[in-house]
Amino acid sequence: MPVVSAFADTPVNMAGLYLHIPFCKSRCIYCGFYSTTALSLRQRYVDALCGEMALRRDSWRPIFTDGPDTIYFGGGTPSMLTMPQLQQLFEAVARHFYPDGQAITAREVTMECNPDDVSHEFVAQLCQLPVNRVSMGVQTFSDELLRFLGRRHTARQAVEAVSLLRQGGIANISIDLMYGLPGTSLDGFRHDIDQALAIAPDHLSAYCLSYEPSTPLHRMLDQGRVEEVDEELERAMYYELVDRLTANGYEHYEISNFARPGYRSLHNSSYWADVPYLGIGAAAHSYDQRSRQWNTDDMDCYIQAIASGHTCEESEQMDQDTRYNDRLTTALRTREGLSLDCLTTAQRHYCLCQAKKLIDGGLLINEADRLRLSRSGLFVSDMVISSLMLV
Repeated sequence: MPVVSAFADTPVNMAGLYLHIPFCKSRCIYCGFYSTTALSLRQRYVDALCGEMALRRDSWRPIFTDGPDTIYFGGGTPSMLTMPQLQQLFEAVARHFYPDGQAITAREVTMECNPDDVSHEFVAQLCQLPVNRVSMGVQTFSDELLRFLGRRHTARQAVEAVSLLRQGGIANISIDLMYGLPGTSLDGFRHDIDQALAIAPDHLSAYCLSYEPSTPLHRMLDQGRVEEVDEELERAMYYELVDRLTANGYEHYEISNFARPGYRSLHNSSYWADVPYLGIGAAAHSYDQRSRQWNTDDMDCYIQAIASGHTCEESEQMDQDTRYNDRLTTALRTREGLSLDCLTTAQRHYCLCQAKKLIDGGLLINEADRLRLSRSGLFVSDMVISSLMLV
């Protein structure tokens, strides 16, 4: 089956492969993603990942005609796996999804790492793998805030990790920052931006701290031990980030993402362009342009199911309304916005009717039959997008 973007003027990308590695040495207080500190399960889990790839090989080969175009190891903390385990996974990827069963030819292969896992030895081993991009969760350059968040690294380790990766030959490095942390000021966040610019990553993702249910941070909020940052301060931090990074040559290509020219995240860009992706692992999601699937987030059930020769997943078929809502949610996050040409006549009419007030209010821009967020609309993007969705 040929891979076709739902957006008429979006460059066609090939499908991506995501592998979820849920292991962490310790859990951060804000993390709402599926993860575990049960490191003793690593080898059984890696074996299950390889087993799931074998089970999904035949159904995804028509989509992976020449193999996955992008591969992403996310988590959790993929750098918690041993090098033999990582090699085992790459061998399985090549065997099951590439035509000759040997060469991985993906344009982009990303691995998420914790800064404190990056050593000379780790980088030397990493460079023996097909990895050509590393994404690190720096979050902040304040050691005090890093301790509060439950991060394992220090600000100095984050800086040193970037240097070690570059010395080892990793030419594409992304870092994550967080803003809106309890007790922070605009000047404090400016310091984080200064430090980020000093190490000059090729890509930067920035997220406002959220208080996810069932996390230690959310319990602290309920108990009155922390207070959320005022929305106006969050807004000021966000626009400070946008202005500083764009002034320093970064392209603001998605609400939360900035890249030096030529360094957009190809894997994540495919998500926003309606390109299929296969998710392997517990809690991983997949999309084939007709349906969405998601694996169980129970690791024991996942491992047992794969060992029994079947997957443990749920799925939903995509109807026109669901696809419309998904296109809005993804495309409007990007700098290019949503091409109205990709919508049916009825969807286009509905969208433009709903958009009129937002355009008049300066939150949306309609240029050449393309809707995109204005500067004012960026910070309230969730509200803007939900206003256009079919309910």
